[in-house]
Parts: sequence; structure tokens; C-alpha cells
Amino acid sequence: MKNCGDDDDDEVYSVVGDKGEIGYIDIENDPAVCNYDPSEEGPVVVSIPFPFVEGKPRSVLTGEISTCSITVTNTTDEPVEIWGISIYCSNPADSFTLSIMEPPTPHSDARYKRAFREGFSLEDRVLEPYQKLELWLSCKPKDVGLHTSIVHFDAGEDRIERVVFLLADDSISQSLAPKQLHYKARRKPNFTTDNYVSSSRPLRTKTQQKFKCFLDGYPIPKFVRDLVANGKLPKVLKEGLDTENYSSYFSALLILEELHLEKEMEKHSMTSVELRRKGSRFLALDVPGLAEKRPSLVQGDFIFAKVVGGDGTPYQGYIYQVEAEQVLLRFVDEFHDQNTYFNLYDIKFTYNRINMRRLYQAIEAAENVGNDLLFPLRSSRRISDSTAQAVTFFSILNEEQAHAIKSILSCKGSPPYVIYGPPGTGKTKTLVEAVLQVYSTREDSRALICAASNSAADHVLERLTSNEAARVMDAEIFRLNAITRPYEDVPSEQRRYSYFEEAVFKCPPLKALMRYRIIISTYASSSLLWAEGIERGHFSHIFLDEAGQASEPEAMVPLGNLCQADTVVVLAGDPKQLGPVIHSKDADVLGLGRSYLERLFERDLYKEEMEGFVTKLVRNYRCHKAILDLPSRLFYDGELLACKEEDCDLQQMITRTGLLPNKSFPVLFWGIQGCDEREGNNPSWFNRIEVSKVVDVVNKITASGIDEADIGVITPYRQQVVKIRNVLDETCGMSGIKVGSVEQFQGQEREVIIVSTVRSTLKHNELDKAHCLGFLSNPRRFNVAITRAKSLLIIIGNPHIVSKDEYWDKLLRCCSDGNSYMGCQLREKHETTEDEEGKDGHSSVELT
Repeated sequence: MKNCGDDDDDEVYSVVGDKGEIGYIDIENDPAVCNYDPSEEGPVVVSIPFPFVEGKPRSVLTGEISTCSITVTNTTDEPVEIWGISIYCSNPADSFTLSIMEPPTPHSDARYKRAFREGFSLEDRVLEPYQKLELWLSCKPKDVGLHTSIVHFDAGEDRIERVVFLLADDSISQSLAPKQLHYKARRKPNFTTDNYVSSSRPLRTKTQQKFKCFLDGYPIPKFVRDLVANGKLPKVLKEGLDTENYSSYFSALLILEELHLEKEMEKHSMTSVELRRKGSRFLALDVPGLAEKRPSLVQGDFIFAKVVGGDGTPYQGYIYQVEAEQVLLRFVDEFHDQNTYFNLYDIKFTYNRINMRRLYQAIEAAENVGNDLLFPLRSSRRISDSTAQAVTFFSILNEEQAHAIKSILSCKGSPPYVIYGPPGTGKTKTLVEAVLQVYSTREDSRALICAASNSAADHVLERLTSNEAARVMDAEIFRLNAITRPYEDVPSEQRRYSYFEEAVFKCPPLKALMRYRIIISTYASSSLLWAEGIERGHFSHIFLDEAGQASEPEAMVPLGNLCQADTVVVLAGDPKQLGPVIHSKDADVLGLGRSYLERLFERDLYKEEMEGFVTKLVRNYRCHKAILDLPSRLFYDGELLACKEEDCDLQQMITRTGLLPNKSFPVLFWGIQGCDEREGNNPSWFNRIEVSKVVDVVNKITASGIDEADIGVITPYRQQVVKIRNVLDETCGMSGIKVGSVEQFQGQEREVIIVSTVRSTLKHNELDKAHCLGFLSNPRRFNVAITRAKSLLIIIGNPHIVSKDEYWDKLLRCCSDGNSYMGCQLREKHETTEDEEGKDGHSSVELT
């Protein structure tokens, strides 16, 4: 054995000459790497070191030495020369060692400890006939993550190779290991629902809401069902969208989406599950995947339940409450009386069509709004009011924001006016200012503001009512909430702007609605205004915030029902950020996945940013210039201007974290190789190794003085959200840190954002695409994720996986080039060909 000297414990380590290099091995995607057939390897048989446990690498604790014996056996009656046994390479480097003696334990005597030697290679020797040599492979991991080594055995004329994997855990990641192997509990129940025992739908209030306009049923024609079932598309979709087929085209797209959702709902049916008593009235059903809307269930939906193996009629039950991972159900009393702890049930979910019916109705109604709204042309005229005056309610407006507001005030009808705002440029601020200007300068104005989510609509309400200069009267502003929205979900200080009975939200009567000058709603809930009898043209202005997130039929719910030629329509959004979530690939590709805002930008008026039709906001007040640089180049033609004022105290605290190798580059990529895991029958993924690293980073950040409320953690999978949140709350006592998906962070910002990408294998990419999960192959989700940070952005993930996506690869290369990469090994190519060099001139990074 070649020695390089003694350490304090008199242990001797070998000198490594020319080390090999080990590329990334995707175990999940290539399990054959650890499958050996000794019969094909020759006369010398080598055992498998650290064999997998239940298909996964063995878990070892950081800071502790883990050892495994290896036997090398000569199976012939002739001597065999063992020319060498060596560790060809390890990742992390030098993390594995070889020894002939079994490594000592803390209880070994001093003489044994002094005699022990380990290194990276063993000297040559001869194996006599049928002789067995035992040696030891040891690993002492210093950090969490996958540890890999390749050991070569040169026997006679053969080289035998063993690839070794160990997953290093710390106490946090080890505590998160799956308690139960993942299994698929769902399969299609074999009962029919032609006949069933019905129950009563949940009563919202003592007096049910009675609307003046009712939705048609919009049943899907049988011939269309049959057509799609045979893999064909409706004829209108082959024609392409035009002015003559608007309603029929989008109706066909909605049918494709609805048929896909029906099939998806069938897949979520469950068998042999329990219904637990919850209080005196309800039965609770655990639904894994509910939080990720797999399946998507809301209050008022109904399900069918049947005792496993029973011959009786199925029972219909209604959902009274939707929680994180369970729903509360109510059936007829007879069903509850018969339920026992021993009963198991088959469950069928049903697809709720109410929102889809609203979209069919809105698309039909949109045919009456005119082509200036649906298909504006270069020749479309902008009718302007030259007498419009503006008084600024926000103390600071930049040149582009002021121009947009002046243009909106002078508008008198279609085509729409667009505030195009990349991240952090003040889109909502500009929209709110425009609403306040309209409210204050036009006494006859009526404004409807729609947003894509309840949280976004709440944010608009808060900004409108907190502006002391404008002083919007409480009696003139109303927040319309869906009847299915939980009462507790609405901030207490905002409830006075809503209408509810017995803690259930309702739409007020028509007479009351007519008095409000400002109404705020989500796109879907604005349908209640039409249902209550608000006529087309009642609103002088309709503002659509986050318009890039809504599908065109969703945008038409307010526009198609309530807009006429002289209605001023204003859209604020960014088609480069998150778009609508569409489940049918055909419907997505053919146009349902393209927002109304995005389609407008295909028209010359907006593509060319013509005066009077669109204003592009380019001054970013959110992000540090290093955070802003890449998204500006990738998505916004390099036009974004970093205008964020530096907070010197905050910068000092970031420096004190010790996380940044380059203090002037506050974007860090921490490469880590973990593992994708699921547990029980929950379909959602998590990566416990990344959870541990997230917690480690958070501890360093908070120790520097940065407040919990200034930190956000973004990750794409519900289980990863749950695992991180639980550790931060229960183990670290940090409940003030928001942990959520990209969608939950859209429109929000934090001083520090930590992104956990989760994936450590390419095996599940297609699954993610099918269910709109994960970060890869989704440029908009990437754009939103990396633009939520104001001062510090840290990405924790497997670089070998994220580099397969061109956008994440560019971010990885930026960090590498900026000396801001840490973690598992990267190796830069010394020579870069012209083809390999990116458009931005950066050299590529080779992963090893």
C-alpha cells in the first residue's frame, strides 16, 4: 500500500496518482448499472459492496464511518494473479477507502487501531485455487447526498468493476425517510351508478340563492364523444380560429378538455378504503393527491360509495368540506348508521361541470362583443377622450406607468388596452392607480376588476381600500366571493366588503349590485353578476389583472357577458409568465393553453406595441441586477432595467450567511444528488436530501439576522412543501417562512427565495409533463420561480437533471461562470466549440 503520511490518529492514507472521473449515473433511469452476472465475469467472483435495500441505495449517516466487506473468490483450480484492487474514482472525491483489515470500532483496542491501514488501492497478490480474499470498503460522508464510487479489480486478464452507491443522510433527512413503501391504492371500482341511493345537496343558507339567469346544461353531443373516443378531432379544429367560428372553435376545445378531465377523474377512483366518523354528522375520506388537485374536488361535489364485496345499491354522498388531504362527506342517515370501523368501500368520484358550463356560456356570449375586442386589426380606430385629466394617487410613478394611466383615461371603448409588465415592474400598482383615477375623475364610472385567483383579488382590494388619497367609500366597493370559498379564507379586515349569510358567501341582489362603483372578483365568480341580472354595458371599465394566467374562455366570462362597444377593457399581465393550466394536450396545443392576452400579442397592434394600445413596463423594482439579468435576456430582449435600491444592512446580513462564494453575485446554485421518493398511497414526490439542505440554508440565513417573513421556499410538489414546512415549523420553530408552489408565489416576492427542484432522475419527466408538475420543460414556471427573489436567490437541486432543460442549464452556467456554484462536482470544458457556445457567449458546463 502506498502511504502519504500519518494523521493525528496514526492512520495511513494512500497516494492517488491519476484519478479517474465519474459521470452522473441515473440509478432510477438505468438500474442495470448495479446488476451483475458473476458467470459472465470470469473465474474470479467479486461480491457486491453495499447492495441496494428495496431497490434504493443504502442510507448512511454523515460523520459516521460505514463499512462493507467485499469477497474476491478464485473459483478455479489454478492460481490467479490479482494485479491490483483500486478505487478508480469517487464522488465526492476521496470519500471511499479500501483496507485489508476490518476498520476498527470505538471499542477496538489501541494496538488494533495503530495497526489499521486504509487507502485508495491495494498491492498485487496471488489468489490460490478456491481461495477467498476479504477486504473492506469504507465511506465517511461529510455532507448529505448521493455518494458514488467505482472500484476496479484487475484479475488475470480481466478487469472486474463494481459501482457503489450510498445515500448520506443527516438526522433531518433520515427522519423523513418513507415510513411505508409507495403503492397504488387506486383502481377502477367495478360497480355501476345507473341506480343509487341519493342524498341531499349541502344547503348554503336557509334560503337558497335564486338567480335571474340560469346556465344551460351544455351536454356534450354523443357524436363528438364518439369522434374523440376514436382519436379524431372535431372538424372545426382543423379549420383554425377565425372571425366566423369563434364560438364553435372554443366550444370544441372545451369539449376536448372536459372529456380529458372526465377520464382523469375516473383514474382517481379508489377501492377498499375507510370512511371514518368525523363528529356526529360527517364521514372523512383520505384522498392522497388532493392538495395537488389530483383529483380536483370542491364543496358540493358528490361521490358514489359502495361496500366492498356487497351486492347493494351504491350511495351518493356530497362533499361538505375540502381539507388538505381529506374531504368530509354526508350521505343519507341510513348509510351513516350502517358504517362501522370494519367496512371498506369502493369510491367513484364525479366531475363537476359547473365551471365548464360557465365557459361554454361565456364563449357563446362573446360572439356579441364585436371583432374590435376579439380580433383587433391594425386599422382598428382608438376613440379617445382628449379631456381626460389625471391626479396621481401614488407618490411615485415612472414614465411608462404614467403614460399607461393617461392612455387608459382617454380610452372610450375597444380594442383592449394592455399593460404588459415583466416581473416586478408594477403591473398591479399601475392597474390599481388606473382604477382609482377612473373612480375619482368620472362620477358615472362603474369598474369591474377580475383576477386569476382569490389571493390576487384580495391583494387588489387591499391596495384600493388602503389608499388614503383616493378614499374609496366602503359603500361603493364590493368583493364578490364564490359561494364555495371558505369563510375563514377571507382576511377578517376584508369581510366587510363581502356579502354573506351564516358564514357562507353569496351574491347580493341586483339592486344592491347596481349601487357599487367598484366590484372585485375572480374570472369565474364574475359569472354570478350575469346570473344575477347585470346587463351588458353596466360597467364602464373592465380590468383583467394577471390576464396571462387565464384561458381565453375564462377571460370571456366577464368580457363576453358584460362588455359592449364603448366599454373600456384593460388587461394587465405577462404572457411570458405562468399561463392557464390545461390538461388535454390536444386542447392545449390547439389554443386553449394560450391566454387571451397572449393571442392579442399575435395581432399587429400589440406585437408592434402601437401607441394607444399597449404600454410595456421595463423598470424592475424588485430584483437585484444579477437576479434580473438572465430572465431579461431569455424572455424580454434584454430590455429590463434594474431599479431596485440597495439595502446596505440587508446586504451585510447576506454576506454574514457565508453562503455566497462570490459576494457580488447573489444567485447560488447548490448541487446535490438526492433521491425521488413517495410513501404510502400518496402520489406526490419529495426529496428528503434536499429538504435537509433547505433547512441548513435557512438556518444560516436566519442566523445572520434576516427575518423569517423575508424568506420564501418554492418547490413544485405538494409532499416536498409539506415535508419542508413541517421541519421548519416543528423542528426549527420557524412558522413565518412561506413554503409553496410556483403558482402560490405568482405575484409575490421575498428578499430571499430558496428553490428546491426535487427531481433526481429523468425517469419521471413524462409523468410531470402530463400532470403539469415540476420545473422542467416549462419556461414560464422557470421564469416565475427565479424572479420572486429580491436580494438573494438560492437553487438547491440536481444539476445533472436540471441541465437537461435549456433554461435551467443557462442558469446553472451563469452560476458556474459567476463562481457561485457549490456542491456535487462540475467540470468545465476546457475547449468550447462554436456550436456548444450559447447565444450569450457563455461556455457550457460538463457534468461529471
